[in-house]
Amino acid sequence: MTDNSGRVVLIAPDCFGGTLTANEAAEAIAEGWRRGSPADQLLLRPLADGGPGFVDVLHTALGGELHTVEVTGPRGEPVTAVWLAHEGTAYIESAQAAGLHLVPKAERAAGAATTRGVGELLLDAVRAGMRTAVVGLGGSATTDGGAGLFAALGAGPVDALGAPLPDGGAALVDCAGLAGRPDLGELRLVAASDVDNPLLGPTGAAHVFGPQKGASPEEVEQLDQALTRWSEVLLEELDADVAGLAGAGAAGGLGGALLALGATVDSGADLVRRLSQLDAALDSAGLVLTGEGSFDWQSLRGKLVSRVAAGAAERGVPCLVLAGQVSVGRREAGAAGVEESYSVTEHVGSVAEAMAEPAGGLSGLAERVAGQWRSPQN
Repeated sequence: MTDNSGRVVLIAPDCFGGTLTANEAAEAIAEGWRRGSPADQLLLRPLADGGPGFVDVLHTALGGELHTVEVTGPRGEPVTAVWLAHEGTAYIESAQAAGLHLVPKAERAAGAATTRGVGELLLDAVRAGMRTAVVGLGGSATTDGGAGLFAALGAGPVDALGAPLPDGGAALVDCAGLAGRPDLGELRLVAASDVDNPLLGPTGAAHVFGPQKGASPEEVEQLDQALTRWSEVLLEELDADVAGLAGAGAAGGLGGALLALGATVDSGADLVRRLSQLDAALDSAGLVLTGEGSFDWQSLRGKLVSRVAAGAAERGVPCLVLAGQVSVGRREAGAAGVEESYSVTEHVGSVAEAMAEPAGGLSGLAERVAGQWRSPQN
């Protein structure tokens, strides 16, 4: 067992799927850890990569002013979304207006869902006098290529007769042009995403992400064709050739729409890492705790947990993963910088129990692990 006497314990989890936000997960881990190892000094740095929890995490890190606004949800219904204003920059979480979590699983329709609400959030940021908008991408229910966002900006897709097309990506197969020029004034755009998929093709928005949003194999092909037509219109109308650009396929092609509007691309995870001063916290830590809903093979491919573990390994600091479920072998985890990984499901006995009381299960697991990793000061 590693001797971690006199240590600072850094708690830096991602969100736990649809059960706990990153902030809630960090608090649950901290609560249990205090019970199991009360002498430790805890640093909480909840993390996000641009998807759900992006605004919540940045508000914790930066402070700033939250703006609450009613916008169009992915199915056209009103939803309440929050964006963060900090020193002239708006931080917008696209999932708050167009997120998959807003649509019951049985009602998901990738071809009909819209990003119109994301455009409405951008307009609210313009009205508030923001100079820059950082749009976090991820967790969307949409595959409309950002056409809904364009519609909110007065530049929605139209057919050959100039009539507005219905919301959703499927209708874009009939797109013949734009209703106008999108106008965000002098607002500078940043697309925050850790997805590098292009808009089209086998690794594009429809093929990779469409099925999880309710698209059948036939609908995936139809959506890819519709997005192909949309990309042609963006090229014709705005001279924006975005189809093959890395990140254009993020959030169902919303990344492509932002790129067509002149956005630069930044890693959502790296942005949060910088703004939350994660590196300084890693420098001071004697033990690092991270986690997410499912610690699996995807976790080792650049996701937040692997980035935290790599940062700890660079400093020779042990890193533990506390996750809802664990399917990564010990050797693979060790190669990624993870000393040990622990499962809430195994701790409480079943997936159902873990889902029924996620915070309590995570807190209980943290208490048990803290006892195993207790420093001599406790």
